[in-house]
Amino acid sequence: MEKRIGNCIRKTKETDIAITINLDGQGKNQIDTGIPFFDHMLNSFAVHGGLGLKVHTEGDLYVDCHHTIEDTGIVIGQALCQALGDKGGIQRFGSFFIPMDEALAFSSVDISGRPFLVFDASFPEESIGGYDSCMTEEFFRALAFQAGITLHLKCEYGKNSHHMTEAVYKAAAHALKAAVQETGAGVLSTKGIL
Repeated sequence: MEKRIGNCIRKTKETDIAITINLDGQGKNQIDTGIPFFDHMLNSFAVHGGLGLKVHTEGDLYVDCHHTIEDTGIVIGQALCQALGDKGGIQRFGSFFIPMDEALAFSSVDISGRPFLVFDASFPEESIGGYDSCMTEEFFRALAFQAGITLHLKCEYGKNSHHMTEAVYKAAAHALKAAVQETGAGVLSTKGIL
């Protein structure tokens, strides 16, 4: 079986990022972005997505968390696209609900080659431990557009921003895990390619 691994590096004046993603979850997750709550979310994303994930991000956190989180999403998306190859032999679609205490989140993924994000979540707290709640949408937009996937995310309800955000990350992870599941068939498209 061919290894489904993506490795990407991106260095700008704002961030310096190295990512390795293994769709088949081999290896220990190693995540360091300088934002502990974001590290927690990425670790949850990896564990619940069945991924092997190595993330090293150095960003301009003296400004704020924006560039660090968005650019990490960009590079994870690029690595995911690389790991997916021609997108053949996978389930392609995945959907999942995640409850977390009072919060409920839903995600649906199509590994289509057509990047799109629908995001519907309003967080009551503006920040969670150095992580700006509005960056959840920015992270997933960057990931979806670089990976070439259609991604729908919705937090149906909740009262605690930590629970709501974590439910969103876990829902996205489980939907992605289902979508990348190997089928042994060709590309799942009437066009023959994605």
